[in-house]
Amino acid sequence: MDYFEKITEQPDEDFDWNIPERKQGAVNIIGGNTGSFNNEIKIAEFIGEKYPVQDVKVVLPSSLKTKLPPLPNFVFMPATETGSFAESQELCSVFNIADYNLVLGDLSRNAITGKALSQACRQAERMTLITKDAVELLAEHEPERWLMNENVILLASMPQLQKLLRAVYYPKMLLLSQSLIQVVEVLHKFTLSYPVALMTLHNEQILLADNGTVKAVPLEKSGYSPIMIWNGELAGKIVSMNLYNPNRFIEATCAAIFE
Repeated sequence: MDYFEKITEQPDEDFDWNIPERKQGAVNIIGGNTGSFNNEIKIAEFIGEKYPVQDVKVVLPSSLKTKLPPLPNFVFMPATETGSFAESQELCSVFNIADYNLVLGDLSRNAITGKALSQACRQAERMTLITKDAVELLAEHEPERWLMNENVILLASMPQLQKLLRAVYYPKMLLLSQSLIQVVEVLHKFTLSYPVALMTLHNEQILLADNGTVKAVPLEKSGYSPIMIWNGELAGKIVSMNLYNPNRFIEATCAAIFE
């Protein structure tokens, strides 16, 4: 399996050298609804404090406009009656303003929001990492179309990937009972079929896949617990490292994991 490799230590290349001394680049943190938005603000603050990103915007539904102070890094998009994102050209446009988008989730599970995000992800011309409940919601809304966008990256759990593969009638199945090698083979073929990159967790291994190449990082070597993988902080690190190391998803993401 020449497309698979296990990585047990920090890559030899020091990706920190590629992080600029002066602030540059722009990142959008997208998500939230009327009842949940703190994590989006928290991760935006984390990125702004840890990395020299010049502009970190928090993109929220307009239902939160009266609940939050009028800070310049808050951007409000049209909302549904239930307080989540509505379909709008403004939302599609905001995906193409920053250099990198992080769709962090905390979304209302409704069809309107699913369609809105699906449309925006299909049209995204900038790198867009999708994680948490946003993966599940998008799996229900034309995944066969937004999965064809080479700018999309997935940070997804195994059950979320299972749902996504079923939604596009993918001929290979992902099962929690499968061995590591069986899962690696599916991810290898899936990322050759669709131009997306992805990261998941299986059998205590963090798996990274892009263009048919698959790398595995033992969870115990990463310093993360299974819960920490999904709390949003690692996603923020991955976005930041990839922002300064474009077109090197696996290498930059490994650097973020070991950082």
